[in-house]
Amino acid sequence: MALLEIAVTTIGGALSATVGVLAGGMLTRRAQDQHWLRDRQLVAYQDLLREYATFTMILRRAHLEGKGWDYDWGAWSAALMSAGLVAPHSVATEIDRFGAAVQGFLDAAAGVDTTTAPLSQEQFERAMAVPARAQLELVNAMRRSMGRNQRPLSVWLGGASGRAPHWQDGVVSPRRP
Repeated sequence: MALLEIAVTTIGGALSATVGVLAGGMLTRRAQDQHWLRDRQLVAYQDLLREYATFTMILRRAHLEGKGWDYDWGAWSAALMSAGLVAPHSVATEIDRFGAAVQGFLDAAAGVDTTTAPLSQEQFERAMAVPARAQLELVNAMRRSMGRNQRPLSVWLGGASGRAPHWQDGVVSPRRP
C-alpha cells in the first residue's frame, strides 16, 4: 500500500509539473505573440500617419507657394496595406473610411495644377476638413486598439491643417465605441 501511495504521489506530482510547464509555455507564447502584434501595429500606424502628414504637407506647400510637387505614392499604398495587415477589424474599418476621405481630398487638391490654379489657404483647409475628421476617428480607433486606458482625442493633430478649420462650429466629437 505504501508503494502505491508513493507511486501515485510521484506520478501525480510529475504530471502536475508537466501540465504546469506546458500551460506556462502556452501562456508565455500567447503573451509574446500579443506583444509582437502590438509592436507591429504601432509601427504600421505610425508609418500610415507619417505618410499622410508627408503628402498633405507637400501638397499644402505646393498650393500656397504655387509650385509643382512630387510624392512617391508607393509609400502611401504600402503604409495602407501594412496597417491593414495587422489592424484589428475595427481599426481596419476606420483605415478604409480614412482612405476614402483622403481620396476625396486628393481629388480636390492633387487633381489641380498647383502652378497655374493653386487652391487658396481657405480652399485647401476646406478640402482637408473631411480627411482630418476621418484621421481623428482613425487615431481614436488606433488608441482603443492599443489599450483600454487610452482616452479618445477630441481634436485632430498633425496633417497639413493641424487645427480645426475656422468655419467649423465647436469641436469635433469622437465616436464612442
